[in-house]
Amino acid sequence: MKNLPKNNRKGFALMTTVIIIMSFSLIITLAFSNLVLNERQITKNFVKSLKNYYIAEAGIEDILLRNNTNIKLPVFNPSSLNIGEGTATRYVGDIIAGTREIISEGNIDGYIRKVSVVITISTIDVSFYYGAQVGDGGMEMRSNSRIKGNVFSNGDVVNLSGEFGANLNITDDIIVANNGKKIEWLWVGENATVHTCSHSDIGGTLTCVSGAPDPVTCNAGVAKKTRPNEIDPIPLPISDTQINNWKDEASCNNNPSCIYVGDYTINVGETKSLGPQQITGNLIVSNGATLIMTGTLYVTQDITTENNATIKLDSGYGSTSGVIVADGKIDINPGVVLQGSGEEGSYIMLLSTNPSLDTSSPAIDVDNNAEGAVFYTSDGLIRLRNNIKIREAAGYKIYLDNNAEVEYEVGLQNTAFSSGPSGGWKIANWKEIE
Repeated sequence: MKNLPKNNRKGFALMTTVIIIMSFSLIITLAFSNLVLNERQITKNFVKSLKNYYIAEAGIEDILLRNNTNIKLPVFNPSSLNIGEGTATRYVGDIIAGTREIISEGNIDGYIRKVSVVITISTIDVSFYYGAQVGDGGMEMRSNSRIKGNVFSNGDVVNLSGEFGANLNITDDIIVANNGKKIEWLWVGENATVHTCSHSDIGGTLTCVSGAPDPVTCNAGVAKKTRPNEIDPIPLPISDTQINNWKDEASCNNNPSCIYVGDYTINVGETKSLGPQQITGNLIVSNGATLIMTGTLYVTQDITTENNATIKLDSGYGSTSGVIVADGKIDINPGVVLQGSGEEGSYIMLLSTNPSLDTSSPAIDVDNNAEGAVFYTSDGLIRLRNNIKIREAAGYKIYLDNNAEVEYEVGLQNTAFSSGPSGGWKIANWKEIE
């Protein structure tokens, strides 16, 4: 092969250089274009992912709104909610021990993000530190009636039988506040602290206030002492403000959908779920009928439970307790069943604001064993009739018939009252899970 002329060799080299430069430029351009396209796709995916997250959150917030208001949850589970160009699929878990998990899945074009929220029923803690806590009205007892626990009273505590029965009247301690107040004809298992003691037998130490009459008719198993200062009274454990809050809760803050006008009757043998609900009349639970509380109840007049009726909390209350407030009187007849949700520590509290102190027509009249119930009056009398047994009584005045018994449970020190599964919830945990 003959050698190329010099000029031809220069032209070939130049062309080769140009081709190489153009090839590199093309490679760089393609690489840059690919980078731009990748970045664009990444940005697009990020935007979709972000949208999916907010769609998932919106699905959660819709369920939370329904859970905390009087709006019903979706009929189907899982349920779908269309939001913009995407869909939130929600899975609502069952209520277990007052706790519920909600999972929401945001989805646009197959890009998915999931959010999980754990909610618990909102509660108000009320502490019952005594087997019986009594206001200024004091407590009157009959033969062989007793409190298995401690007693605190702002008024006199007297055994009207005028003699010691077969049972201790107070198994543990008793404290009676205010100068001039007394205990009389009581048999106390442990200690007594009171201004005046008369005809009583104290198993532990008797402490009276200086200047009180000499407790010569009182026996003390350990010692008799005096204290210089008056014993300070304490208020009942539930304030008027809290009672009004429960009333507002029952009426859904005066929402007409939560207010039933007139008497509400559950007929013989019927089962009805109710709550939150305000009833602007009487509540009557007939013979053999069952009332299942799904929220706080407020009755503006009387509550009557006929023989063998049942009032119980919905299982969704879990370990929390529920409240029925009545401005009228509450009458619990024989054979009535009062019970919590079925879990330990769950109770029904029946609370009356009625001021009646008449033993023949008291604010609360209990004629049945009610170990799953707490009874409370803000201004009136609680009467516990013959041979019954309840868990807790607190009120302005308490009257125990022959053989009536209050058996205190330690867990009542930290009783959590909630608005139930149809009421308010609070967020315990909120996180993305996918």
